[in-house]
Amino acid sequence: PSSSGRLPPDMPSALLTDLYQLTMLQVYHDRGMSGTAAFEFFVRKMPEHRNFLVAAGLEQVLDYLEALHFTEEELAWLAGCGRFGRDFVDSLAALRFTGEVAAVPEGTPFFPDEPILRVVAPLPQAQLVETRIINLLQFQTMIASKAARVRLAAPGKLLVDFGLRRAHGAEAGLLSARASYLAGFDGTSNMQAGMQWDIPLYGTMAHSYIQAHDSELQGFEDFARSHPSAATMLIDTYDTEAAARKLVPLAHRLAGEGIAVNAVRIDSGDLAAHACSVRRILDDGGLPSVKIFASGNLDEYRVQSLVEGGVPIDGFGVGTRMNTSADAPYLDCAYNLQEYAGLPRRKRSEGKATWPGRKQVIRNFDGAGFMAGDLLATMDAASAGQGLLQEVMRNGRRRQPSPSVQDVRRRAQEELARLPAPLRGLAAAPAYPVTVSGPLRALAREVDRQTTAD
Repeated sequence: PSSSGRLPPDMPSALLTDLYQLTMLQVYHDRGMSGTAAFEFFVRKMPEHRNFLVAAGLEQVLDYLEALHFTEEELAWLAGCGRFGRDFVDSLAALRFTGEVAAVPEGTPFFPDEPILRVVAPLPQAQLVETRIINLLQFQTMIASKAARVRLAAPGKLLVDFGLRRAHGAEAGLLSARASYLAGFDGTSNMQAGMQWDIPLYGTMAHSYIQAHDSELQGFEDFARSHPSAATMLIDTYDTEAAARKLVPLAHRLAGEGIAVNAVRIDSGDLAAHACSVRRILDDGGLPSVKIFASGNLDEYRVQSLVEGGVPIDGFGVGTRMNTSADAPYLDCAYNLQEYAGLPRRKRSEGKATWPGRKQVIRNFDGAGFMAGDLLATMDAASAGQGLLQEVMRNGRRRQPSPSVQDVRRRAQEELARLPAPLRGLAAAPAYPVTVSGPLRALAREVDRQTTAD
């Protein structure tokens, strides 16, 4: 960390973890437990009203693993906090991630009990990274899954992430812009996300801008003259329909000077009623090309209602309810030990039992190219279908350059198009079939037998 205590957003401290990770590492150090461990990240059960999840966050996990280290300042703090032995703290100075990672590509739909990431590394390394891996994968997967539902509810409509101001912190705002874009949104209002990942930027004006002008109409004209190629007018500060009527002659006058009013934005009230009224005003005024953009406490259900109702809205700004995944603000997910020192391991806790060993998810498709069912199998299983987990890191380094967010977005759209039709709806659908292979079940029985015998 710098002397100010601030951290660059892409370099979180190695201490951004839970205490119990380091208390366990102290024991591993004392007992010489450094054998190879395999951990897998998966979601135990689907949130209510979700038919699928969309994997996201892998790139940030890989960034974190490649940069993982303790600074001198962090080591000094650990040595002085009174909880850890000096020889253990000294050993952390050389800690780097040297392991392997296999993962499902970002943008891939997945289902409960299917691992989307596997870490294979010496036990202390694989254990230490648990907290941050869950933190990164859980959040972006949750947001991407919510955003994908909005996209499926509004095919062909402009969708923009408006959620930075109500996101739960700066990193959440930044990563939710990324997650929503890869899941199918067209852009974001988040300037840093635009710079960092080349996500298209969209924005209009605030109500305060209109209020700062003595005349609403003058505010419109000033904005159009300052932004002649990107003029979207916020028309609901005082009276939505009255503002639309004022805008008609102004838009024609500006058009004569080569300045186009592209769209109007409605952010409050009965969006359906206002949009219908405004559309008539604009059309009757000779402005059929001016689009209507709506925002204000939207989610996939409200968007779907407006789209299916034929309301003349061309695009939506979706913020708070998506960026916090308001109806399902967490995933019941885990990063569990599946193998240690060459032996498969299995948790049998009530409601949290796992399938042992390193696994593969094998996906099958029907004759029309739609997803038809997955097989959860041992990693070395020979089975027809597409294995979803791919090796992405070896010896602590990426195996190949990262895809662009734009490439991930294209892939996500292709994958979402392969979902069976019932899963693409917002209503709960019959569960997608995920079968556990016979050999994996047999392995679980054998692990249970050996554990019981001990």
